Amino acid sequence: MNAGKYISIPGSKTHELPPLLVQHSDPENITRLDAMMLEAEEMLPPTDTASALLEQRKFDLALQLAERYRALLSNWQWGDSVLEWIRQCEITFENVEALRNLLHPDVWPHASRASFVSLLEDKHVAAPGVALERAVGLRLTFRLPPPIDCFSNQFLLYLNSTVASSAYETWSHLIPDQPVLFPPDRFHFEVVDLAN
Repeated sequence: MNAGKYISIPGSKTHELPPLLVQHSDPENITRLDAMMLEAEEMLPPTDTASALLEQRKFDLALQLAERYRALLSNWQWGDSVLEWIRQCEITFENVEALRNLLHPDVWPHASRASFVSLLEDKHVAAPGVALERAVGLRLTFRLPPPIDCFSNQFLLYLNSTVASSAYETWSHLIPDQPVLFPPDRFHFEVVDLAN
């Protein structure tokens, strides 16, 4: 469970939220290994190593960069799905009398959009290989899934986690008070994986 206080919801009813529809990339959106090979070639220092060994190092590095890019896309897609789910939940909250005031900033205490991410974590939503906060941070950073050509090798290897984390932290702290969380036992929703 998260370290925040749970907001009081009138009644004892369990509220049904919209399903979380998890999108996945098209199979056609496969990383181009030739682009990765060029990046790998730029990363390796000049050396007098045998060309066969150098080619193997380039290939291994290209595979690692391709895997990092695929992981970035997977995280971005989860973040996009979560933000769309939050939007759907906000619509649901507006239409349910007991939930209507929980998100309004003029009512104290009120929950933020980040409270929905905490609810997913409290409900132990399975997102294999994906940290939900980082995924939402990536989606907040990039409106569309960025093509591989937009990234430097340093971004893929070192920076994307810090960029995503700082984007999420900034977004989640738009409300200066201690986070107010949704009690997980009062909400139910399904997670639907839309994998082809």
